[in-house]
Amino acid sequence: MRIYDLIKKKRDGKELSKEEISFFVQEYTNENIPDYQAAAMLMAMFLKKMNKRETVDLTDAILHSGEQINLDSIEGVKVDKHSTGGVGDTTTLIVGPLVASCDVPLAKMSGRGLGHTGGTLDKLESIEGFKIDVSMEKFVDLVNTNKIAVISQTKNVAPADKKLYHLRDVTATVDSMPLIASSIMSKKLASGSDAILLDVKVGSGAFMKGIDEASELASEMVDIGKSMGRDTIAVITDMNQPLGNAIGNALEVKEAIEILKGEGPEDITKLCLELSAHIVVLGKKADSYEEAYKLVSEKLTDRSALRKFGEFVQAQGGNDAIIDDPSLLPTAEKHYEIKAGEDGFIDELNSEEIGLVAMMLGAGRETFESKLDYAAGLVLKKKISDPVKKGETVAVLHYNDDTNLESAVNRFNKAYTIVAKIPQSPLLIKKIIR
Repeated sequence: MRIYDLIKKKRDGKELSKEEISFFVQEYTNENIPDYQAAAMLMAMFLKKMNKRETVDLTDAILHSGEQINLDSIEGVKVDKHSTGGVGDTTTLIVGPLVASCDVPLAKMSGRGLGHTGGTLDKLESIEGFKIDVSMEKFVDLVNTNKIAVISQTKNVAPADKKLYHLRDVTATVDSMPLIASSIMSKKLASGSDAILLDVKVGSGAFMKGIDEASELASEMVDIGKSMGRDTIAVITDMNQPLGNAIGNALEVKEAIEILKGEGPEDITKLCLELSAHIVVLGKKADSYEEAYKLVSEKLTDRSALRKFGEFVQAQGGNDAIIDDPSLLPTAEKHYEIKAGEDGFIDELNSEEIGLVAMMLGAGRETFESKLDYAAGLVLKKKISDPVKKGETVAVLHYNDDTNLESAVNRFNKAYTIVAKIPQSPLLIKKIIR
């Protein structure tokens, strides 16, 4: 088998066999295929597309390029949750304790943030002492004991994906549904869970800007999950404005605690309850969505989920005193208030631009080597359709280093608009694909 022949075959629009796809992935991972030929293959896949069978086979090849986590010793139906990335997306910190308090084990390997999107690990590391690097033996023990653990992805999971993604990133082949779907699902499948909930974001702050492309990606991933024997559901959710009010690592942890106390923003609270209900059904702890929603709502109201969050933090070395005293989390020394220039209603809050504002203040990474300021970020005081008066505060920027403050303020002022007539609030959950 020669890579030249496979490139030519795909270039001409023909199907690649499972063996041919496996050969390409394995040989490239083992550095027996040079970057220029791998780039040609990716471009052929991009332009000529891949059918469902090829996409499943590509996912399987990437999945088998490295270590597959065995979670069989964890009791119960293990459910994994994945978000395609957003701004103010603190859902794992809320959904995890909610479903764990319903006795559904959440064994999650997570990643860091880059650019305008925040990473779950960065948020957790803003908690003093919290450990994200633990052995697999300890990981399993944590989930069996507390029904929840979140750790960093192991380097040996889907190594082919890392190599292929870096190449796609510099060859304009990122925006391919089969390539995106196989990249995401190979890592999820390698992580060892029995069922998967996918939170697919759509809107200005998401990778997918339109509902049609978000639906296509969600369907691709659900099909892959089912083909691999995993019960999989995708929920397409709005990212035309940030979730909740807080954007920034410690700020989002504080907001997660408020939500678990029943005192947080309505939008992210509602979303977390809905996602949790789907996970509880996947975890076989309820027979219907309605039954599951009632159960997770009770766990929020009686603070079972809040107590579970404390157990989770303490078990991974973190200071659980933050629940009663959030001021123990990193706090910025300086604040700047963004004031409305006119009366009216908030009509737009561009999530991507607002995420970039938070990054400029120190809350996010421009490159993987960038150092984070866990206290930095911003808190929104107004959301879409909210009334606002001239001079009223729209957002508060939190920062320690004012190097980029002027640019951040200018960017934020361009990221929102005010109109005279009240606009409709965006629908939070757009579609569910089973």
